[in-house]
Amino acid sequence: MEEAPETAGAESVGFGRWIRRYGETATLVTAGAALPVGAVARLVGAVGAADAVWFLGTLAGLVAALVMVTGELRRGRTGVDVIAVLALLGTLLVGEYLAGALIAVMFLGGRRLEESARRRATRDLRALMEHSPRLARRRIGDRVVEVTPADVVPGDLLMVGPGEAVPVDGRVESAEAVLDESALTGESARVEHARGALVSSGTVNAGAAFTMRATAVEADSAWARLVLLARRAGAENAPVVRLADRYAAWFVPLTLLVAGAAWAWSGSAVRAVAVLVVATPCPLLLAAPVAIVSGLSRAARIGVVVRDGGALERLGRARTVLLDKTGTLTGGRPRVIAVVPVAGASADEVLRWAAAAEQLSPHVLARALVEEAGARGLRLPVPEDVSEEPGRGVSARVGGRPVVVGRYPAGMPMPEAVRRVEHRATLDGAAVVWVLVDGDPLGAVLLGDPPRPDAPRTLRRLRSVGISRLVMLTGDREAPAREVAAVLGLDAVRAEQSPADKVAAVRAERKRATTVMVGDGVNDAPALAAADVGVAMGARGAGAASEAADVVLTTDRVDRLADAVTIAVRTRRIAVQSALGGMLLSLVAMAAAAVGWLPPAAGALLQEGIDLLVILNALRALRVGRAVRSAVDPATERLLRRFAAEHDELRGVVEAVREAADHLSPGPERAGVGGSTDAADAVAAVRRVDRLLEERLLPHEHAEEHELYPALAGVLGGAEATATMSRAHAEIERLARRVRTHLDLLGPDAREIPAEQVADLRAVLHGLHTVLRMHFAQEEESYFSLASVESPAPDRAVTEPAPAERGG
Repeated sequence: MEEAPETAGAESVGFGRWIRRYGETATLVTAGAALPVGAVARLVGAVGAADAVWFLGTLAGLVAALVMVTGELRRGRTGVDVIAVLALLGTLLVGEYLAGALIAVMFLGGRRLEESARRRATRDLRALMEHSPRLARRRIGDRVVEVTPADVVPGDLLMVGPGEAVPVDGRVESAEAVLDESALTGESARVEHARGALVSSGTVNAGAAFTMRATAVEADSAWARLVLLARRAGAENAPVVRLADRYAAWFVPLTLLVAGAAWAWSGSAVRAVAVLVVATPCPLLLAAPVAIVSGLSRAARIGVVVRDGGALERLGRARTVLLDKTGTLTGGRPRVIAVVPVAGASADEVLRWAAAAEQLSPHVLARALVEEAGARGLRLPVPEDVSEEPGRGVSARVGGRPVVVGRYPAGMPMPEAVRRVEHRATLDGAAVVWVLVDGDPLGAVLLGDPPRPDAPRTLRRLRSVGISRLVMLTGDREAPAREVAAVLGLDAVRAEQSPADKVAAVRAERKRATTVMVGDGVNDAPALAAADVGVAMGARGAGAASEAADVVLTTDRVDRLADAVTIAVRTRRIAVQSALGGMLLSLVAMAAAAVGWLPPAAGALLQEGIDLLVILNALRALRVGRAVRSAVDPATERLLRRFAAEHDELRGVVEAVREAADHLSPGPERAGVGGSTDAADAVAAVRRVDRLLEERLLPHEHAEEHELYPALAGVLGGAEATATMSRAHAEIERLARRVRTHLDLLGPDAREIPAEQVADLRAVLHGLHTVLRMHFAQEEESYFSLASVESPAPDRAVTEPAPAERGG
């Protein structure tokens, strides 16, 4: 019984849409045809026929304009289209039929132009929604069944063929998967995922077919969340658009006032009509929505999904940015920052024992140890009798010897060397993992969560586009939080913050200025919702944070935040510029018409030119803009990836320099960190450093200087951009040569370092270690962060029995 009205309503809506679409087209064709037909009639002397044809064109435009304005009034909206109705009506009353036909064509053509501009501006948002996966291949035994993504449940084994989209979030079950993630992240590079890695829906298989295990239903997958955000994106509620509506509220009365004054002063109704004609800004005030939607589209193209135009406009007005630490300013997972031997072993030996014992542990620290061992090319033996005690560590037998990796055992005597390492960990804000072999401490591994390489550049760019206050909000401890803040140059740090504390901090900052909150975890969701603009690092599927956010960065790069703010600032400026600029031009034209300089027909052409100008200006928001991060060419990007990987491999060399310096500690014994009094250990450590410098580090620096830096000169604006780094290369080589000179003075058979050489050699090694750390950090921040995607660390650890002589 109730279906008939609903069906009738649907048919009515469909019929109305059909009438609106084809009726506007027919009216535009009628008005457009009236102009040349009337012109031909006038040329042959049929003046009456010409006026009649133009009259029909004007009338057609008036009917269309009345329908549009009536529809707006029914929705409770008034705008400047009412001026078009008055202008068309005025031309009919005073007999200016040619001007009326021109206005009709310009009005209807302007509406069509504006719709075309909107379609172009929303092209990327539509592409995002239309790219949704349509098919899933469920594997059941030996059979593969095609189902829709909505039918997939967690635990299903799925096949993804070449060129197919991943239907839901899941984990790779095959040896590897090569995916094109450009639709999701805005990056064009192919990404390799090893077995067990998480993959997101909407990414495309760019390699061979692979199998995956679903971990989420379609509605909870990454692509579905992004499509939901994209559907909400639009310019209807943007404050800058409402500002345009407010302009219309005073522009219409002003137009009527000027037209009335022109009529009263001159006594000519034609002048009043001319004023109405040039004040007909058909799509003029729609330039603001076009700019906003263009900005939304531009942001979506680089992997930034903005919920709506209001969020983009607020982002453009922001002056304070609050940032979570872990996963936002830092990578979100621990990395090895130092390996410190304490019993005469080398750093690689300590790391090798630790990683071998931890290979089977799921703990996040274990993963960091194994990845670091792989990066250094260490061969890991297979552990036996592995057991793990939560909160304490892992015990195993490696190469037949008992190994314990974890906390320093309670109650065990703590030598001076162990206390030094604990103090160093405290100063560095690092977690410390001890490695005990045969019950004795062999050394320690220090782990931390360093800042992202692109974080310093991002924060500098934020300040350059108007952000005046940068604050860290983190639940982490005070020491590591302040360490990161000092490196990044933040204005304030609030550590050990609960979710409620973060909300209170956001509210306090909002009282000062428009505030942006950036986070990635579930605990950040309340703060994201409390901010003027919440920004979620959504690449890892932080569902709660993404749902609470106004902006989602779909790629795991914090520099996309700077891109988003840059686009927002530029979009808002263009929107306001388009609206105000167009209205000022219209006011000038109105003044000219009021004093009789512009007849109605010429005024109609001039006004349409103004409208076209401001719409084209609004579409500039689609362009990249100079401040948005520019991509490097593929060849340079390959170089950046190559040298970034070499940095990972050379971290052990940098630590070996520090280790050798520690062997030259002050005092008559020249004891190492572990308290060894054997001077031969110090000589061996220095000789090892010299070999590593000559064979690995200096060739790397030489290749950077002659391959990478020339390639970057074009991207960064000339050779001067790399001059400071080139000077660091020269200093590194100078210090390396000084180490070699010390060894030449010793001679090949020396078993100890003379006292007169110790102080200088120790200073050289400490200086070299400091310069290398600073130089590596600067290159990673300034150069390597230009690469489009941070490549995951390659897993090069080899699990196989090791020779007995490498057992420690």
